Amino acid sequence: MKFKDTTFLKEKNKLLLFYPYISKKSYKNIVNTIDSRWVGQGPKVDLFEKKFSKMFLNNDVCLATGSGTDSLHLAYILSNIKKDDEVIVPVFTCTATNIPLLYLGAKIKFADIDTNTLNISVKSAEKLITKKTKAIVCVHYGGLPCDMDGLKKLAKKHNLILIEDAAQAIGAKYGKEKIGTIGDFSAFSFQAIKHITTGDGGLLSFKSKKYYSKGKRIRWFGIDREKKYAGTWANDIYEVGYKYQMTDISATLGIDGLNDFKKILAHRRKIYYLYLKLLSKNKNITCVHDYDKRKYHSAWLFTILLDKKDYLQKKLREKNIETNQVHFRNDKYSIFKKFAKKNAYPNMDFVEDKYLVLPLHHKISVSDVKYICKLINRFI
Repeated sequence: MKFKDTTFLKEKNKLLLFYPYISKKSYKNIVNTIDSRWVGQGPKVDLFEKKFSKMFLNNDVCLATGSGTDSLHLAYILSNIKKDDEVIVPVFTCTATNIPLLYLGAKIKFADIDTNTLNISVKSAEKLITKKTKAIVCVHYGGLPCDMDGLKKLAKKHNLILIEDAAQAIGAKYGKEKIGTIGDFSAFSFQAIKHITTGDGGLLSFKSKKYYSKGKRIRWFGIDREKKYAGTWANDIYEVGYKYQMTDISATLGIDGLNDFKKILAHRRKIYYLYLKLLSKNKNITCVHDYDKRKYHSAWLFTILLDKKDYLQKKLREKNIETNQVHFRNDKYSIFKKFAKKNAYPNMDFVEDKYLVLPLHHKISVSDVKYICKLINRFI
């Protein structure tokens, strides 16, 4: 009996929320990588790191990893976050931001969000600082930079480590600074639906090069690979590491994505700002956006707030338009409940049942956006 795959037929006429960007060149390039024998970590990973660093990190050192979560875990380890250290994080984020903190036994302190941007509230974060606070983690929601001036000031005042979860913000800028160069550590993601993908993958950048060698060892079991290849016992393992490296097959996808990144970002921003133009005049809808000119949006998500969220989602689904909330408040997950505080997140409470993410990727066209917005303005 032949099995008929109907997935394509179901999705052919559907406006999907996400769609992976795979360069046409990657099909041939991946085969070439396989034929080179380097399918694990090898020269393509090195090239990907160098190319990414040149484009986004002012040529600073960085480490390609197996996922954005790997990158965050490495950042927390290198920050020397230990059991019972307090770490301030936004209550609204992907769980990947916070799960690695559980590995380390840290105490998570949830900060409320800003209702205009859905990013961490600096005022809320400041109220959580104690003598036990070790770090602040900020997440650039949807590609919109956080208030980095406020966060840097807070971190400097209290001698805290500032970690950027830049998983959604490749190509974003804050003033003249590129996102990924501001915090002490910055973690990126190349998961399937991000701006560019490596299938799954991540990258960690450093403000200080002193962490690079240790990070490189921890990424690969705690082994210094250069010494390992010398064939001597100079490669003794004296710290616990993980298997967090990227592979050359993944890096090949990433390199091709980086080569196309300018056009990817330009298209996403075009679509983002068209949504903003067509929906911002609707009095029943609030577009999650910040008109602060210092913040250069990388347009990963376009999010709206409205009272009739469930109704709109249902009506759009009937028209084969996919929408979703994507991320959820972390304090309500069972694994984080012991860190949650009752009535401590009024802004999160306010937006919880209102936010909805609209389709935004390289396959969404101008005419698609006009059609989606026409329907939204008719329904709401």
